[in-house]
Amino acid sequence: MVLLYWLTFLLFIYGIGFVAKRIAQQSLTEWIIVCFVLFVGSIIPTGFVLSAFNLTANSYAWMAGTFLALALQYVIWNILILQKPDYKIRGVLSNRAVTFRLWIRELSPYLKTIFLILFGTMAIIAVTNLILVLFTPPNEWDSMTGHLNRAIRYIQRGTMEHFGGTNWNMDTYPKSVTTIQIYTYLISGKFENAFKLIHHLSYYITLISVFGIAQRIGRNLSASFFCALAYAMFLDFLMQAVTTETDIVLTAYLSCLLYFLFTYFTTRENKYLYLAGMTFGIVFGHKITFALLLPSVFVIMLYTVFLAPNFNIFLNRFVKLAAAIFIAVLIYTLPTGYIKNVMVFGHPIGPPTALRHQSIERAGPLSNLFEQGSRNVVRYAYDFFNLDGIRNAQWGYNLNTVVRKPIVVLEDKLHMRLDEETDFSIVPFSFQRRFDFYNANPYWGIFGFALIIPLLILVLIRVFRSRVHWFLALAFCLHFAAISYSAPYDPFKGRYFIETGLFGVLFLLLLFSHHRLSITKPRRNVWKGYVLLIVFLACVSAVMSVYLNIRCLPIGAYGYKSALKTERIAFQTFARPDVTKAYQHFDSIVPQDATVALATINDDFEYPLYGAKLTRKLISINPFEQGLKPVPKEADYLFYAKSVINDTSRIKSLPEDIRLGSDTTFTNLIVKGEDYYLRKLK
Repeated sequence: MVLLYWLTFLLFIYGIGFVAKRIAQQSLTEWIIVCFVLFVGSIIPTGFVLSAFNLTANSYAWMAGTFLALALQYVIWNILILQKPDYKIRGVLSNRAVTFRLWIRELSPYLKTIFLILFGTMAIIAVTNLILVLFTPPNEWDSMTGHLNRAIRYIQRGTMEHFGGTNWNMDTYPKSVTTIQIYTYLISGKFENAFKLIHHLSYYITLISVFGIAQRIGRNLSASFFCALAYAMFLDFLMQAVTTETDIVLTAYLSCLLYFLFTYFTTRENKYLYLAGMTFGIVFGHKITFALLLPSVFVIMLYTVFLAPNFNIFLNRFVKLAAAIFIAVLIYTLPTGYIKNVMVFGHPIGPPTALRHQSIERAGPLSNLFEQGSRNVVRYAYDFFNLDGIRNAQWGYNLNTVVRKPIVVLEDKLHMRLDEETDFSIVPFSFQRRFDFYNANPYWGIFGFALIIPLLILVLIRVFRSRVHWFLALAFCLHFAAISYSAPYDPFKGRYFIETGLFGVLFLLLLFSHHRLSITKPRRNVWKGYVLLIVFLACVSAVMSVYLNIRCLPIGAYGYKSALKTERIAFQTFARPDVTKAYQHFDSIVPQDATVALATINDDFEYPLYGAKLTRKLISINPFEQGLKPVPKEADYLFYAKSVINDTSRIKSLPEDIRLGSDTTFTNLIVKGEDYYLRKLK
């Protein structure tokens, strides 16, 4: 049966390639990007329809549904595109291989050195990350409490309807990425690590899109490769490639959207407006934080679409793009859960508690929002200025401390009170962030503060003039400001700046195109040496980020075993080590096919409780802010936190309940584990 699933999946991929060839021009880059958009664009609406018919767990329904969705895409695009491209992918591949060999042959020794370092690092990272994706289970915090937890719950229930999960994200988070995770899990024969497929794929799609955007702007092969490979070394983006974090998927969607907009600018073909509209609906349905990117996206639209010779041309473009966005929002955005959230919670994002915790409401009056948001701008700028990756080692930490001393002194002299003001912070700002914060969520690394941001500022103030880069600088600043003013400071927000990086990395084009910055010109040895040093340090930091990532270590380090050798529950509870033994005890007692009622709290990890084969059935009886519910009759066991079930709760603890506990000797934890108990009901 698994063989049938895989054959069907491969046939689906072949069909996507066939349809994409009818849309994309004779470009390997564009064909791959269109394939990706068709892939997610066929699966997401299929998931919504299957959920309505309680077929979320039916693999055959997924097979039929995705093929029907793809067939519909074929019909629609055949209508929209009158002149179909006619070429063979094999021919395009052969042509690009020849072009690549000629390009390498013509590089100067200096550029050969740079690209050898970049491609070599990329090869090491690619192989390592693929091994980690295939052979380690997911273990990210949000996945353990919400994202993957609810994916399994949807499969068990057969529908993606609201059900009242313990963690508020299980009900309120947009469901589009969950449809893809469920599809890849089921079609792979319930291979757990298939949950990571869309995220790992997003890493490479983003790099291909960056290459394509750079080609559309600069038309320089060396510059385009340099931008794509530099972005591959952006640390948080790189590290999310082995996780089930959602920001990397948002970045992939955004990169495709930007590619279509810039390609429209160079070709003026209407199909790119339609593709941009489709991608806009997909990305908005993926995550509400895309709203923070809307001003930046509008700036790019202004440059690529709306600046027209006359009003009639502007109106024609506007109507076509607006119509495409409107239809895509109806298909890909509204069904993903925003409307249901309004019906249940009165807000498209979720319950008031979550809004107060993460939104501008926490800042209070507008004057305080402006003051604290301005502090956040400086806080995040300070967080950028770190040797992330390199400081995972002690010598790197010491070097980082020395490098940052001048800006720490500057803050003290200016009395900015970045670390003293805490009323608009989830976790207060610190000049030396906790190890777990900068190890798990680094920023861009040295490429950012030593090369890209200085170039961006110089373009913004018109020291270097480039029309397209001025618009990119404005888009960058708008997103940076949106992150800073829209929510409290959070040291984990480094993950949001991977989207900002799509605008920033394109400033590296100036190293090949601007006459005062070009590293292709003779002499300029100091400037070339500086760029080479930055490239080398960026590659070192990328390798160190991957190999010293305590969340998923390829090799043993810091006293931890390799992720490839770590026991499953210990690996999945690494962020909550005090609960590991309690969960292991639970796993040794409860059969893999048992039904377990969960009386847990919002921050509790529930995903490990499904078992190694994800076969236990879990039922939440303490849904977020709804109060404790009765234990269902079908439950074989009750797993509860002492704070939920005690002498004052509707369900009383009993003397015969097995105390699983949690280790109270651990200190310096982000969140402490509960005191857990297990009761056998049958």
